[in-house]
Amino acid sequence: MKIVFAAAAAAFFAMPVMAQEPPPDGAVDVLKGQPYSPNANRGFPTQVLFGDTHVHSALSADAGGGGTTLMPRDMYRFARGEQVTSNTGQPVKLPRPFDFYMLTEHTDGMGVITDIMRGAPNIMADPDGKRYHEEFAKGGDTAKQASIDLIAQFSQGTLSEALLYQPGSTGYDNTWRDLVQAAEEFNNPHIFTAMIAYEWTSLVAGNNLHRNVIFRDGPERALQVVPFLMAPPAGSPDPRDLWKWMQNYEDLTGGDVLAIPHNPNLSNGIMFALNDTFQDGAPFDREYLETRARWEKLLEIGQTKGDSETHPLLSPTDEFADYEQWDWANLDVSEAKTPEMLPFEYARSILKYGLQFQANEGVNPFKLGFVGGSDIHTGLTTQDDNNFFGAFTWMEPSAQRAGLVAKGNDDLGISYKGWQYATPGPTAVWATENTRAGIFDAMERREVYATTGPRITVRFFGGDFAPEDIKPRDLARTGYTKGVPMGADLIAPEDGAAPSFLVYALRDPIGANLDRIQIVKGWVVADGTLAEQVFDVVWSDGRVPDAGGKLPPVGNTVDLSVPTWTNDIGRAELGTVWQDPDFDPAQPAFYYARVIEIPTPRWTAYDAVRFDVEMDPEEVMITQERAYTSPIWYTPN
Repeated sequence: MKIVFAAAAAAFFAMPVMAQEPPPDGAVDVLKGQPYSPNANRGFPTQVLFGDTHVHSALSADAGGGGTTLMPRDMYRFARGEQVTSNTGQPVKLPRPFDFYMLTEHTDGMGVITDIMRGAPNIMADPDGKRYHEEFAKGGDTAKQASIDLIAQFSQGTLSEALLYQPGSTGYDNTWRDLVQAAEEFNNPHIFTAMIAYEWTSLVAGNNLHRNVIFRDGPERALQVVPFLMAPPAGSPDPRDLWKWMQNYEDLTGGDVLAIPHNPNLSNGIMFALNDTFQDGAPFDREYLETRARWEKLLEIGQTKGDSETHPLLSPTDEFADYEQWDWANLDVSEAKTPEMLPFEYARSILKYGLQFQANEGVNPFKLGFVGGSDIHTGLTTQDDNNFFGAFTWMEPSAQRAGLVAKGNDDLGISYKGWQYATPGPTAVWATENTRAGIFDAMERREVYATTGPRITVRFFGGDFAPEDIKPRDLARTGYTKGVPMGADLIAPEDGAAPSFLVYALRDPIGANLDRIQIVKGWVVADGTLAEQVFDVVWSDGRVPDAGGKLPPVGNTVDLSVPTWTNDIGRAELGTVWQDPDFDPAQPAFYYARVIEIPTPRWTAYDAVRFDVEMDPEEVMITQERAYTSPIWYTPN
């Protein structure tokens, strides 16, 4: 056998090695050095990955206290496509697994809800702890109200110290360790990425300042620290102190972290205020602006508690501005919202203020890309309208959930109901690989976008494109070769010529057709006025804008009796090369793309049919889902 093998091997190695021969007919010369395969030697991101960057299990007090029983490992199994049993005993499964997932438990009181529910001796010795244990044990509306009260006490800083678990306690440290270990158990590089993360839950008198903190790293680094809290002595509500924690983490471990603000619409204007609310309204110094710009490169633009792109009062000429608005109060409904708060709560306005800071201070602290998120407190991220399991356990499917009062304040005359919660949308990243590093790096360079639920594929580039550049199918190669992607800076050419933008969108394969693609521009006029404009750049069905430039509606195929829709209108894909007709080479500006679907049934429409209930007239039944790309910033030469 040895002799035969040796002879065979000698014969093999004597054969010509075809892979080393030059291509036939001088292909290298004909192709000018480029490989025939368009997929060879790619150095740019080619994968769009969808995931959730903001979700809670029963370990978060406001989830576990409200009846959530699903734990981290249940959530990971669900996210990767397995069927699980919901908190109310209903079978539930996703139509498609997520590519990545980030469990972001609240860090304040980490581990306390487990002890409250089981009636640990230290909890039962505290009057508040004993009361919450007894109320949660009753379940139903009593448990729901107890959960609301717990959040309210925490928001207002009146929660008993016995319930504010701090690092160093057994319950706290064991919970953090188990969260990290669970992520590691389910992390499967290139298949399903479980990233280590947490939510820093800063509140100022009920005004939301929350951030999700995302690690690039695994347990070998993450377990060298404990998360940052809001409550002293181990925490602070001031974002400056969070950023110090982040710097210390990177200095100590050599790792990488980033922070994602979310729900500015519930901050009553303070999350993106133009002065320092922690220093009696003093102006921000340059160090603050630079530090914020370093650590906060993204904004969660939408989730179950409302959309934060823009508002009808801020964008009165934008016909799509009134989308899933939560604009009545702050997070715990302790203070009503007023119109003057709105400019500091919505992404489009915030981006404009960023340009203003750049012009006046030389630093843009609000240079933000867009991600999605759910803020689901059931352990079940269900983003499809026909599969929506709510934001809290009391919102899991039932005939009554749409009309139930979620929260309110009788003194202010404000309340809201279950139907006002929106289905959440994923974060989409353009990554080189499905790993912690690949996803984190895409987020850090802002090559990410958000949708309101559907898995719409979007490419957006700024540069020097010709109209014919939209024709090849390999758009990414053209985009990266001749321009920069979403999230990047675009420098004007020496001749001051207007840049052009290459934008392309493909519908969700199991979703609705596309109505149109818009490009949103924001800038600061020479006199300091903030300005914006929405351009319809490509659309379906051969519609013609009217004399004022307004595009007719795409139509509506929704049948609420089923409910369903048809893709007889709209297009499966849309794309174009667009140039700003009002471009001023001396004027800094940002541009982002907004992709609008045709009308489809909202989750409330599915509830009406499945439970055979008549919805109140106020309950919205039809929606137009969308995607928001991260901006591209133009800077004059």
